[in-house]
Amino acid sequence: MEDRETTVRSRELGEGLRAVMRRAGISGSEIGRKLGWSQSRVSRILTGKRGGTEMEVVSILAICEVKGGERERLIQLARDQGTPGWLQQHGDRLPKQLRTLIDHEDKAVSIGQFQPVIVPGLLQTGDYARELMAETGNAPADEIEDRVAARLARQSLFSRQPSVRFTFFIHEYALRLPIGAPDIRSDQLHHLLRMSVRPYVAIQVIPASVGGHPGIAGQFELMEFIEFKPVVYLDSETSCLFLEEPVEIAAYRRILHGLAGKALDEGQSRELIASLATELYPSGEDRDERA
Repeated sequence: MEDRETTVRSRELGEGLRAVMRRAGISGSEIGRKLGWSQSRVSRILTGKRGGTEMEVVSILAICEVKGGERERLIQLARDQGTPGWLQQHGDRLPKQLRTLIDHEDKAVSIGQFQPVIVPGLLQTGDYARELMAETGNAPADEIEDRVAARLARQSLFSRQPSVRFTFFIHEYALRLPIGAPDIRSDQLHHLLRMSVRPYVAIQVIPASVGGHPGIAGQFELMEFIEFKPVVYLDSETSCLFLEEPVEIAAYRRILHGLAGKALDEGQSRELIASLATELYPSGEDRDERA
């Protein structure tokens, strides 16, 4: 079977197979030896480039002694891996970690994101994320701390080498939305200022005064890679959607380009963010004095 362009599903399958092999303490060379496969054949299955057949996946799972729900999930991925795009539905409780998103963010060389209502998850402080989840009431109370920890863990991307190039477009409304007490909002705004001076992070604000804008339909994240084609990630309370068709990617690239034309530049955006932080304490006292 010849190599082909990977899809979200084929990459997820490869990640899943590597995970079960790690848990079983079995290497790729051992898999190849037991099944009589070449090392390159095993490698291409694990990277999603070859597209392992259902029987090949079943064979690997048998060696790793994988049973139950994880076995069925990986076999279904093998059946569906050639289909581009992917809708994941989670019911009324999201998983503790959005594994597929995290895996793709880890491989991205650039990430462009638009957020119309809240601060992007990658830029949230722990206190802001915690208040956001508590105030919306959509997360079970016993899951909030795990979800906050998972969200903060994603931010390790900012320390990755070589650096990922980030471009965040944030609507002014998201910065003004009163999530938490003034000290929490102030910390969040100052965190944005600290992040904005990193050379690989661009934060641009869409001012409310512009009215309609290209991102009016809602939030999204466009990830670009070296080894495979771009992916757009959309999410809602009960599902997340991965898009990878060329026409879809082109549409979201146009949206990012249009947002750049509507947004304040990076310097002006920092000035607006600093101004909003100052408005929280107009008399000049810091939060310790206020407490």
